[in-house]
Amino acid sequence: MEGNATYVRDTGELASDVPTETMFELFDPQKNFSTAKFTYTWDLGNGEVIQGTEPVVRYHYSESGNYTLRLKVGAKVTKYAPLITDVYSTDVQVLDAIKHIKLNGPSDYEVSQNTSLAFHVDGSPPIWVCWRFLPNCVPDMIGGCTLIVLYENTLRLNHTFTSTGVHCLDISVRNDISKLQTSFSLYVRRNNNPHMFFILSCAAILVATFSFIMVIACHPRLYNRSQVATSSNAIFLKNQDYEGQSTILFNFSNVGRGEKEPLLLQYGNQYLS
Repeated sequence: MEGNATYVRDTGELASDVPTETMFELFDPQKNFSTAKFTYTWDLGNGEVIQGTEPVVRYHYSESGNYTLRLKVGAKVTKYAPLITDVYSTDVQVLDAIKHIKLNGPSDYEVSQNTSLAFHVDGSPPIWVCWRFLPNCVPDMIGGCTLIVLYENTLRLNHTFTSTGVHCLDISVRNDISKLQTSFSLYVRRNNNPHMFFILSCAAILVATFSFIMVIACHPRLYNRSQVATSSNAIFLKNQDYEGQSTILFNFSNVGRGEKEPLLLQYGNQYLS
């Protein structure tokens, strides 16, 4: 029983937290128990026992699981006749109905990117899920859906959006006792990563270009300084030619470390330092 609706089931599967009514029917074509008085003891299998004189019991299971429902029937035909009893039992499987589907994650995604969506589906598995994406939320009466079976309460979907805008995800789920259909609106935006990659690439090229220019510009200075440093053994010679004019002679020495060069050079009768 759910609201104003009553469902008759013969598979032994019930929904948790849903009022349930079970009835005992007496088959007595010979009318042997037409005047008998009956007592009923209902053992729900979860520790709860209900007694009464009516062949109907109303109850509900608060948790899902497997239970054994037992009914002990006592019949008193006459006042002095002994009590006739019999026990009936049936196995009952209690399942949680699917009442809600929750999206674990954001509702906006990027185009042309492999997207993973995770959903939590309450209810007892196995759960059959049929899903499809609708670009711009335009209904598709011809296209079908993708059917999968869940043996847990987590639904994971991998999808690549090919266009921007609002997309709808239609999901229909059911288990052995319930069914639920819902839709999610997802916003797909442009992918900004290629633009960022282009900007970073241009910046890297500019930095490399300026670095190369700075190296070229500073290289002659460093070279001249190194030349002066390595030519510190140069000797300046002042000589006087035959016309009486003075000239400066530069004598650069390639003396390596550890070698010695005379401090005084003798030219004729003059000493130059």
